[in-house]
Amino acid sequence: MTTAPRPRTTTRDPEDLTRRLTAWLDTRLPGARAVNATVPASNGMSSETLLFDIDGPGRVRSCALRLAADPAAYTIFPRYDMARQYRTMRLVADRTDLPVPGTLWLEEDPHFLGAPFFVMERAAGRVPPDVMPYTYEGNWLYAATDEERERLEADSVSVLARLHDQVPVAEAEFLGADGTGTELHRHVESQRGYYAWVVDGLPPSPVIERGFARLTELWPADPGETVLNWGDARIGNIVYDDAFRPAAVLDWEMAALGPRELDLGWMIYLHRFFQDLTESGGQRGLPDFLRRDRIEGRYARLTGHTPRDMEFHTLYAALRQAIVMLRVAYRQVHFGEVPVPDDADALILHRETLEAMIAGRYW
Repeated sequence: MTTAPRPRTTTRDPEDLTRRLTAWLDTRLPGARAVNATVPASNGMSSETLLFDIDGPGRVRSCALRLAADPAAYTIFPRYDMARQYRTMRLVADRTDLPVPGTLWLEEDPHFLGAPFFVMERAAGRVPPDVMPYTYEGNWLYAATDEERERLEADSVSVLARLHDQVPVAEAEFLGADGTGTELHRHVESQRGYYAWVVDGLPPSPVIERGFARLTELWPADPGETVLNWGDARIGNIVYDDAFRPAAVLDWEMAALGPRELDLGWMIYLHRFFQDLTESGGQRGLPDFLRRDRIEGRYARLTGHTPRDMEFHTLYAALRQAIVMLRVAYRQVHFGEVPVPDDADALILHRETLEAMIAGRYW
């Protein structure tokens, strides 16, 4: 993690992309140009982000573009539905008090930039870094006071509580997974399908397959009510202002229907992923930040819903992360960035954590 080069995320030329974006902008705002375009250093491993300003007519100046993944870059997911993300953001903006960036334009024709995309307003603020993770020294969140981190934690949990409570689930039915049974059952089955796609023609992961078997043993007797889940519910997808308050909630491509605990398990585990990684490198990290008991307690106080079956949901989050990590690693193999391993499980950074969760000895 500390020495390996960052995996390739695109084969696109940013300058060419900017020229093509300017040509497209002229169809929406005649005479406008895209200027000061930059690719964030933390540009995601899935859809791509381009930050730019508009020079021309209209009030909008600072924007962010989300572009479906480059098919030539060994994509993380098999399908990218930009219209679905755009619709989700508009729904959340209309039905909640969450700070969601204003959506400006959706372009589904791949002719312009090579893939569908949408443009939204850019929010000012800071994002907890993934590389190096915010649990390592040398970033603004690590350097914050305990009180500032507690404020950020409380408000981040509040984002989940308000989302789950405020969006009428009937208006989010377009996010339901295919198949039959409960939304949780369909969600898990879609992840099984995703895993099958990741390992098609490649070595499978025994630990991931044991994880799916363990989920069956831990299956909730009552999954609970269905709500709109953010999907990628983690602080690395929130822009915070100088007061450590959420200024924008980003990245809705994994939004889904399911029990509240889907988001809670993801928020809890994705912090643990970074914390465990930090501790394995001999550093202290942030052991008192975003602890499971604190997140569950805060959420219960805000919503009146006591989280349940959290061993299932944290294991499921770790399992989903393992599938993504396996795909990222196989992409590095594809581009010659790492050699083909003898053991597929060696590609999963949190293998030991996943094994401990399967055995019931992690928490």
